Amino acid sequence: MDILEKIVNHKKKEVAERKALFPTKLLEQSIYFNTPSVSFRKYILRDDMSGIIAEFKKKSPSQGDINPYASVEKVSIGYMQAGASALSVLTDNHFFGGKNADLTEARKFNFCPILRKDFIIDEYQIIEAKSIGADVVLLIAECLEKNQLRQLAETAKQLGLEVLMEIHSVEQLGKLNPFVDAVGVNNRNLKTFEVSIETSLKLIEGIPDSVVKISESGLSKAASVARLKRAGYQGFLVGTHFMHTANPAKACAQFIHEINTLGQRKIIA
Repeated sequence: MDILEKIVNHKKKEVAERKALFPTKLLEQSIYFNTPSVSFRKYILRDDMSGIIAEFKKKSPSQGDINPYASVEKVSIGYMQAGASALSVLTDNHFFGGKNADLTEARKFNFCPILRKDFIIDEYQIIEAKSIGADVVLLIAECLEKNQLRQLAETAKQLGLEVLMEIHSVEQLGKLNPFVDAVGVNNRNLKTFEVSIETSLKLIEGIPDSVVKISESGLSKAASVARLKRAGYQGFLVGTHFMHTANPAKACAQFIHEINTLGQRKIIA
């Protein structure tokens, strides 16, 4: 059994337990349930923003503990002050050390769009995402059937959430549907956890212009982001590179500064 299969199997049990503890009717009473979402798509495409989606995560299956004692409040506010376009918050606890309360805390202190980063396999999790303050949800094509992904995306849109569909192969683009706002290419193979930005460069031509193009994972060099920008990507999800440092927000600010500097050099040249 590969890592993704282990995560999905555990997620099925976890969702069943959460349904029993927190019924849908209870989730719908959240103060966030009827609050308009902030558009992820619009923020990523803004000319005055960096396109960086800065991620908060404490650990991962491939790297173990990354920054287990990091403060959601301090890091998320710092990310936005650094110039990030959006936030991504891991809410999976068993494998990534996150929790729903982390996203809600980030929501309290930030007005930017927030992505709920999790392994969504059930409509309950979409409703849950809205109730905790998310603006956009991640749907991973590799662990969802085409019809299932479409149904989950449609449910998200009905709740006012935007949808980021994650792919890792050209075949998975066949699961694209009208309810998807952005397509993210994960440079990390979810079965082996190997990373290569060549995955993004290889798949860019197959992604239609109707969706926002995001490159995810393994982005630790400003030059790589500049290269991906030239290829046509508009958003860049970065987490581990920032979270491995003592001051993730400072690392984010430095990264964005380096990207901007490279862009200015390109214009001058």
